[in-house]
Amino acid sequence: MHLVIIGNGITGITTARIVRKRSDMRITIISSESKYFFSRTALMYVYMGHMKWQNIKPYEDWFWEKNNIKLIYAHVTSIETDAKSLRLDDNSIIKFDKLVIATGSQTNKFGWPGQELIGVQGLYSKQDLELLEKNAKDIKSAVIVGGGLIGIELGEMLHARGIHVTFLVREKLYWNNILPDEEAAMVSRHILEHNMNLKLKVELKKILPDENGRVRAVVTDGNEEIHCQFVGLTPGVHPNIDLVKNTNIETGRGVLVNEYLETNIPDVYSAGDCAEIISSDGGKNKIEQLWYTGKMQGEILARNILGEKIKYDRGVWYNSAKFLDIEYQTYGFVPRSPREGEENFYWEHLGGKICLRLVYSSSDRAILGVNVFGIRLRHKMFEAWIKEKKSIEFVLENLRVANFEPEFYRKHEQEILDKFNRENPGKNLTLKKKNLIEIF
Repeated sequence: MHLVIIGNGITGITTARIVRKRSDMRITIISSESKYFFSRTALMYVYMGHMKWQNIKPYEDWFWEKNNIKLIYAHVTSIETDAKSLRLDDNSIIKFDKLVIATGSQTNKFGWPGQELIGVQGLYSKQDLELLEKNAKDIKSAVIVGGGLIGIELGEMLHARGIHVTFLVREKLYWNNILPDEEAAMVSRHILEHNMNLKLKVELKKILPDENGRVRAVVTDGNEEIHCQFVGLTPGVHPNIDLVKNTNIETGRGVLVNEYLETNIPDVYSAGDCAEIISSDGGKNKIEQLWYTGKMQGEILARNILGEKIKYDRGVWYNSAKFLDIEYQTYGFVPRSPREGEENFYWEHLGGKICLRLVYSSSDRAILGVNVFGIRLRHKMFEAWIKEKKSIEFVLENLRVANFEPEFYRKHEQEILDKFNRENPGKNLTLKKKNLIEIF
């Protein structure tokens, strides 16, 4: 039995490792991005000089041969599902019994004039990082289009090398299409405090070239011309499905799969950023482009490949990121605007860099979602509290044991609780002290 995996990101590698742990199946992984698996989230630290390339490979190079996993550094040019074969860019043919498509994402481009100029790029792959080294060498100013997580990473990377950064953000605040106003305002202030330029409610109109075909400026929808030598396109990503578009594998926005991560073709699977999971209840299909969901899908997919029949269930939504030097976590669902049947409690520290938002049900007061900036919380604890529908009062009274900060970090639980008590006359909540063993 030969398992072939296209893509050596977290999803493909997780699938391979678990299949190997549980079987002696022949495994081949094909990637044209890199010879070895690396931590994609650490690419920015290589550019900033905090780490070296070899530091972001979780496994030694000998790991793969020792575990009988074959790595092929090549590009797949076509898939023949009837013949169960792949063609590589050197025209060689690889046969498979089972195939996993884990080709990840691509940077969004929206047909802007000049988007193919030298010095214009996105940031996703190892090749993007290598291109950034060339494109940003000896430049003084850059424009980043898009107000999201990739954009803030790229901004921090360029800023670390002394390059002046201007963000073009179409929302009224940074990442305001996701974050509520208060959190988005905090992030926006923080960007300005780092001497970056933030142009809000502004969109890119076109990119202008110099005489050598390199970017020299951008023009906004308000016809403002901003001079720069680099443009970062970071308005999100989309599933990388170019390889499967001309096959009989069904696609939508991504490779269409059921809740077992199976495509419409027997023995062909897809998972990770490129997969679009068909809703089983008639709702909207899901594309989940996060590191942890990619890993989780790889785990489930491996077991399904080995004959188990397990539905993929992400569970409580979770994400974490860093906005320059402010850490961010979110659990459950926190809409950017309040929804019917929900209430919000929001606390922000006077320093303007730490905040907590709790979203809860108006009817039973069960906690539904959490945003937190500048405070580290215990992932498993908040996941359990949301699953168990703990009340907002319970959560607030137990915030102390949910705190994951080091021992001598300043704690804010009493201040948070005091604000809730002031806003809710008749409430007199007190912080509880519990042994963590009782919680887990």
